[in-house]
Amino acid sequence: MGAAYDAIVVGAGHNGLTAAAYLARAGLRTLVVERREMVGGASVTEEVWPGFKLQTAAYTYSLMRPVVVRELELARHGLEVIAYDPSLFLPFPDGRHLCLWSDHARTLEEIARFSRRDAEAYERVEALFGRIARFVEPMLDQPPPDPTSWRPRDLLGTLKLAARARGLGSRDAYAFVRLLQQSAADFLDEHFESEQVKVALGLFSIIGTYGGPRTPGTAYVLLHHVMGTAGGNVGASVWGFVRGGMGMVGEAIAAAARQAGADIRTGAEVLRILVEDGRAVGVALASGEEIRAARVLSNADPKRTFLTLVEERELPPEFVTSVRHFRSEGTSAKVNLVLSELPDWKAVPGKEVGFQHTGVMDIAPSLEYLERAWDECKYGWYSSRPYCDIAIPSVHDPTLCPPGYHSCSVFVQYAPYHLRESSWENEREKLGDVVIDTIAEYAPNIRDAIVHRQVLTPWDLEQRFGLTHGNIFHGEITPDQILFLRPVPGWARYRTPVPGLYLCGAGTHPGGGVMGACGRNAAREALRDAGYRLR
Repeated sequence: MGAAYDAIVVGAGHNGLTAAAYLARAGLRTLVVERREMVGGASVTEEVWPGFKLQTAAYTYSLMRPVVVRELELARHGLEVIAYDPSLFLPFPDGRHLCLWSDHARTLEEIARFSRRDAEAYERVEALFGRIARFVEPMLDQPPPDPTSWRPRDLLGTLKLAARARGLGSRDAYAFVRLLQQSAADFLDEHFESEQVKVALGLFSIIGTYGGPRTPGTAYVLLHHVMGTAGGNVGASVWGFVRGGMGMVGEAIAAAARQAGADIRTGAEVLRILVEDGRAVGVALASGEEIRAARVLSNADPKRTFLTLVEERELPPEFVTSVRHFRSEGTSAKVNLVLSELPDWKAVPGKEVGFQHTGVMDIAPSLEYLERAWDECKYGWYSSRPYCDIAIPSVHDPTLCPPGYHSCSVFVQYAPYHLRESSWENEREKLGDVVIDTIAEYAPNIRDAIVHRQVLTPWDLEQRFGLTHGNIFHGEITPDQILFLRPVPGWARYRTPVPGLYLCGAGTHPGGGVMGACGRNAAREALRDAGYRLR
């Protein structure tokens, strides 16, 4: 029998570490137990081949909540963000290209090359998103109020939300409600005429999503991904890399947690969350050890937590049914590369570092291209012409690779977790070939530049990072699975039907991305239940 703790956090993903840091800062004796030998969850830097450090899963920084960075003093613990510019380089088959820059005027000039009307529309849409983001952002750092509840906190939260909505104005409020229901394509068609401009924004609507740009609700996914804060602004042009790779996010939070007194054990797989007399009392490890605690916070996704770690008899049948219906089908894959030279893009030739290499480079020539890629996925196969989101962080951070080489991350959609007629064991490397063939249409030298290649399918993401069905957000972030509906109606405030058991991962509000908000919010709710007064 292990030593007793005040709190145990299951999983050392960035949200779990964030929760542990806040619990330990409040004085609770806190333990984090992690299956893998490293912290960070899917936000890791791994030396897959000796001397080459790759960001095997998460690869860009933008959505991290400023309050978490400030309160945990992450910069002091080693977090250094390198804002890249342009944020997007988008080549087209006809040899043209479009960039999104941090310089607003320069972005407008880029867009005007395709449509002067769209440059004017971009200003209006950016301003609209800015106003909506200012309305939405305060909700990210607190539990979502349940409008069906008569509890005082929910009533007060709903009233505050209504008051802020009045400040939004009727026109913007209508626009926000429509965003929750519209497809990204419908929204973009209303505002823009150029296909190139539409896809430059529309590609944000499908990231990690089981749907295409014409799927209702993807307009909200677009909004979710453009609320970046790496440069203190709101917009699709604000993203960054982390010096040392995304693993430094987890390492910095872990350092803050340890400084506050938290213990972190890696190589400690949790087989079961212990429940006695209807209350969570600790965890049982694969080693056979049992560790007791007054409360348990699970950073695992809702399906893994409630369908694997907690015995079904401890949960209400209707709750289990709702969790089973929580949609978390993965559609994303990663291809990680070591390159001997930079991509030589047809649209902007050159193998020396240029603006075309410094940010994210995307293969997505049109919304129709993205929709056709989704069509193959929804019928159980990976896209023959996938969307590829390419990043080469070693351009900014030479510590990731030896001189003369570059680490390259390729985020891929679409690749369904469930294949119709084969297995990922048989199709894994074929998917890698399809991705390289797709990039080679725009940068022909990519094939000869590859020194090493790693292909991670949705099945591999599940096995490696514990993501059920390979879903990178612990569950879709469509409008019917956000706010007071996430993960299931009635249980959106991080508590669960088992007293003493909390959820703190991305399967809770406000959802996926490297944000830290889920962990902070969950810890604060657990502390509130323990009698702590919070600001």
